[in-house]
Amino acid sequence: MGRGLRRSALIWSILGSLGFLVLPWYALPDGLFGLGWPARMLAERDLAPAVLQAVKFGRPWLLVPGLVLMGALVATGLAPRVFGRSLVLLGAAGFLYTLAQGFAIGLSGWSWPFLERLFGALDDRQLGLGGGALVVLASFLFLFATGLAARGYFRSDAFVAGAVVLVAVLVGLFTFFPVVRILMSAAQADGGALSMSALLGRLGTAKVWRLDCLGGGRQCGVAWNTLALALLTATTTTGLGLAFALVATRTGFRAKRVLRLLTVLPIITPPFVIGLGLILIFGRAGFVNQLMEWAFAVPPSRWIYGLPGVWLAQTFAFTPVAFLVLIGVVEGVSPSLEEASQTLRAGRWETFRRVSLPLMRPGLANAFLIGFIESIADFGNPIVLGGNFGVLSTEIFFSIVGAQLDQGRAAALGLILLAFALGVFLLQRRLVGRRLYISISGKGDAGQPAPLPTPVRRLALGIALPWALLTLLIYLMALAGGFVETWGRNYTPTLRHYAKAFSIERGPAGLIWSGAAWNSLWTTLELASIAAPLTAGIGLLTAWLLVRQRFSGRSALELATMLSFAIPGTVIGVSYILAFNVPPIELTGTGIILVLCFVFRNLPVGVRAGMAAMSQIDPSLDEASRTLGGRSFATLWRVILPLLRPAVVAALVYSFVRAMTTVSAVIFLVSAEYDMATTYIINRVINGDYGVAIAYCSVLILLMLAAIGIIQWLVGTRRMGRRAVAPATPVVIGRVA
Repeated sequence: MGRGLRRSALIWSILGSLGFLVLPWYALPDGLFGLGWPARMLAERDLAPAVLQAVKFGRPWLLVPGLVLMGALVATGLAPRVFGRSLVLLGAAGFLYTLAQGFAIGLSGWSWPFLERLFGALDDRQLGLGGGALVVLASFLFLFATGLAARGYFRSDAFVAGAVVLVAVLVGLFTFFPVVRILMSAAQADGGALSMSALLGRLGTAKVWRLDCLGGGRQCGVAWNTLALALLTATTTTGLGLAFALVATRTGFRAKRVLRLLTVLPIITPPFVIGLGLILIFGRAGFVNQLMEWAFAVPPSRWIYGLPGVWLAQTFAFTPVAFLVLIGVVEGVSPSLEEASQTLRAGRWETFRRVSLPLMRPGLANAFLIGFIESIADFGNPIVLGGNFGVLSTEIFFSIVGAQLDQGRAAALGLILLAFALGVFLLQRRLVGRRLYISISGKGDAGQPAPLPTPVRRLALGIALPWALLTLLIYLMALAGGFVETWGRNYTPTLRHYAKAFSIERGPAGLIWSGAAWNSLWTTLELASIAAPLTAGIGLLTAWLLVRQRFSGRSALELATMLSFAIPGTVIGVSYILAFNVPPIELTGTGIILVLCFVFRNLPVGVRAGMAAMSQIDPSLDEASRTLGGRSFATLWRVILPLLRPAVVAALVYSFVRAMTTVSAVIFLVSAEYDMATTYIINRVINGDYGVAIAYCSVLILLMLAAIGIIQWLVGTRRMGRRAVAPATPVVIGRVA
């Protein structure tokens, strides 16, 4: 182990030295892969590596990281006791100094007045950190982690130490820092100074907390509306997700593939399609109202606008997330435990209630938590169907882009959302508790899953099948708009909307992608394909660390991963602009900021799905791997990951489709070069071009269905050596004479 740690320290010291000596320290307009910078870095200071910046171009403060790296190289030959301590000190000092000097000196010199008073005026400036600085920062992080492992932390495992440090820094930098950056605005007075009275004034307005609806008034405060809606949505999505998971895994229903397709269809839906479909069916001029007026002389109503409509739309939108989390948990329930229950003469209902359902508790709690947070952060459904039913997410949006232009108020409302999310998170932790839910062990399990009790099977089918049919009807009604001339007026069949968006012409040089939507489609596919594996990888690694490792700050790290998920996308988008619009991390207008937003916005689903699935896997599998000489990485890759395939699919599918369909989080981050499909669709809707918007939506749905199939094929299915399910054959336990 000692040689491995020294070798790791030597490798990271050398890599950091190469970044310091060779790579450009500051960000390049065309990136590191742009041509021409190696030939010009000796002459142009903005292209030079740190060593030349310090020696030749008058920036001596950049010598310090190089000196720290030299110290790390020397430390690799020190005695064991000094080796670990030196790496911890050098790694932490180098990382903090490099980041601090980047924040301290900006585009116009010192970033804060007290530095100018302390060190005098500075006639220089710094651009955003580039490739060389990133390599040096990474080397400092892993030198710090290697030092912790050398001192005996994390069982002296360098991989675990490095993973914990890496995840903590990434979450802190791209989740905690932007959120704190914008939430500080909640306590800023008009002059920019922090003021508790300003914070309390924004938090305590009557529009947020009034309870007029309880006394016969028309409306309650937006905070109470948000809380009530979230509780309703989380309950219905968890129940529906469980019903679909039971039908898909524990019944003999023959059309399971079709049912799964209809189940995940809402999650791959671009903006406004569900709302439009619901309006077409249940709106004042919708199919149901017209039928009721014709058949029973019932006058049309507008019930779909308000709490019922938003609740129904959110249930459609977020049930797939609950299903993706729960299906792996339901599959993971051990048939041997159920057979043992029946051997002890428990009936089907008793076995389901006392054995199967309790083992699903982590998945149910995680599905409820995700449904709750998705609901409070949702913007699209309330803005389309809310009517006079206001929620916090729409209030935040209008505070930022409306006539108010009150960033502080938006931040204060974001604090309320955070408080709601934290409360449900703590409640979820209390309900799950520290009980064991292990049902997948290293032993063979050839048991057959117990048949569902007849009432449970009928209830699951009675809920899932009508809901699936209603889902199909909504999509048929909504997507038909892409094949008619003018939505709502002229229903003459046509393909001109598809031709306008996705036409292809043949020119002298070959094919010309002449359709207006091609540019945004290719950009969206590229960025989503990059973000999805990163989201799944970081999310599942984080879940493994939170479930399998014990270290200080584990609960704080778990909570930090949920921060970006609990805040509406509009707030996240503005927070990324505030945090990454200026050096040292200058990303606004690039594709990188969109990828980072996708990754850390969608990270909690991968984390929660991984934690729910991993809580069923017996830790003795890890111990057996270590006994046979397997290191942590080998155990994770060869033992744990194959058993997490349902969670891998859930994380990949969710992150990919959310990157393809999100709108609120990226509406402030897109640029002329990086236009997204969703912003293009929204602009078409704003301009009244519904035909092109719906045509684009249908193309995105087909693309994402194909992507889900490819993901499922690449990841594969989890094999646990169990007999095939035969729910139609009851298990009969006879009496012993």
